Amino acid sequence: MSSNEMSFAATILTLYPEMFPGPLGVSLAGRALEEGKWSLDCVQLRDFAADKHRTVDDTPAGGGAGMVLKVDVLAGAIDHARSLSPKAPVLAMTPRGTPISQARIRELAAGPGVSILCGRFEGFDERIFEAREVEEVSVGDIVLSGGEPAALMILDACIRLLPGVMGAASSGTEESFEEGLLEYPHYTRPQEWDGRTIPEVLRSGDHAKIAAWRKAMSEDHTRLRRPDLWERYSGVRDQSASGARRMDKDQGQ
Repeated sequence: MSSNEMSFAATILTLYPEMFPGPLGVSLAGRALEEGKWSLDCVQLRDFAADKHRTVDDTPAGGGAGMVLKVDVLAGAIDHARSLSPKAPVLAMTPRGTPISQARIRELAAGPGVSILCGRFEGFDERIFEAREVEEVSVGDIVLSGGEPAALMILDACIRLLPGVMGAASSGTEESFEEGLLEYPHYTRPQEWDGRTIPEVLRSGDHAKIAAWRKAMSEDHTRLRRPDLWERYSGVRDQSASGARRMDKDQGQ
């Protein structure tokens, strides 16, 4: 990497820094870390506790089960992360956050890096979101024991898009969600297995037919498996088609 090329800086705010890099220390992400294409800083939330017992949580105001992460501890950790990477957005992993999308991952990967706040227990004191600029993000309608596995997912999705991390340049452009659709099915040798064969069109050598088949498969899979994505894709497609028709009319065609 040339000296004027900045690497992607990841900062994790966590009670369990030993969980990182974890799976990101192997395979493509691990090699990219060794090569300096991205960097990792783990910030221990306990370092920002004010008392001698390094207390990071307390009982919920109004009563109830569990514990809540203290706002003063969170603020100290976030301010420290911002001093390390002033331009990196701060994400908080929470089930009530905005579902992460491939489009948002692309934006993050194109930036200077990301700071990720990992919660535990019942979550965060709400005042942190009023006092600091923090983006609440969810990886799905599931509840984890902490934000760390979700942070690993976010980082993995970003790192694989960094320049020079994935082998083939086109690998990232034909995947699920890149065109608003799920990816088409894949096959490889052997040609016949357990009485099942590779679809004939994929063996035809006709690139136009193969492209058309793949597009049709993507659309079918998306319509059947993810009606939410299909609805969005159809809406965008209809909108662009009506825009094209309007342009033709304006030009007298």
